[in-house]
Amino acid sequence: MSTELRVVRLSLCLLIFAFQGVAQQSRPIGYQDTPMLPGGKWHVHDSARPQPIEVTPGATCSQTTPDRPPSDAVVLFDGTNLSKWRTADGSEPAWIIKEGFAQIPPAETPNAGSIFTRESFGDCQLHIEWATPDPPVGDVMNRGNSGIFFQGLYELQVFESYHGGIYADGQAAAIYGQYPPLVNASRPPGRWQVFDVLFTAPRFEGEKLKAPGYMTVLHNGVAVHNHAAILGPTAHRTLNQYKPHGEQAPLMLQAHGDPVRVRNIWIRRLKDYD
Repeated sequence: MSTELRVVRLSLCLLIFAFQGVAQQSRPIGYQDTPMLPGGKWHVHDSARPQPIEVTPGATCSQTTPDRPPSDAVVLFDGTNLSKWRTADGSEPAWIIKEGFAQIPPAETPNAGSIFTRESFGDCQLHIEWATPDPPVGDVMNRGNSGIFFQGLYELQVFESYHGGIYADGQAAAIYGQYPPLVNASRPPGRWQVFDVLFTAPRFEGEKLKAPGYMTVLHNGVAVHNHAAILGPTAHRTLNQYKPHGEQAPLMLQAHGDPVRVRNIWIRRLKDYD
């Protein structure tokens, strides 16, 4: 292929990509008919809620070699198998394992759904590395979509949010439907990204909430939540109230139909001081 033809082909690809971006952004990226969040300023997934400013993360994650877990961590996925995980009905997950990562398979694949840890956890430190498809798949409201659900209820969002996109409380590193990240520290599609999370489980006394859950989150080494008080189980287009549950429960990784990849997942149980 001649140099002139390569230039023409590249120019056409850029024009098509730009047109697709404009078409995607013309779709509403939020709602105004959802419940109000406490404080009375924003709706759940509010289209008017300001997007976090963008911050370029430092070099905290090798694109070739995963970080090494601490000596006291429970290694949930080391790149070789998903023996620490199960599907909702207890079956072996069908997520695709190759080159040291696990990838969500097509939705029609048997046992392709969300996966749960076989062990249960309460207060914890979680490390997970993830990457969304490159080129991006889907529109602005569903692109590289997945999530990490602490105790199966409280979601830290995984999404392709490089240069923004979905409503503020639904982008990468949002506590879904409740808090946008303080800043947008997303890497480009296809790049490995890191969540380091301190999760404090909610406390109950009988049927009464004694203390909410909390999350402190670093996204690619950048603080995006600082001891944020979780408002209840996260959900789409609504605000759920807390309901009593046990002190420990499995962690869930969401399969949302997109071929998101994960690697190097480890967790540490945190204990209160005596």
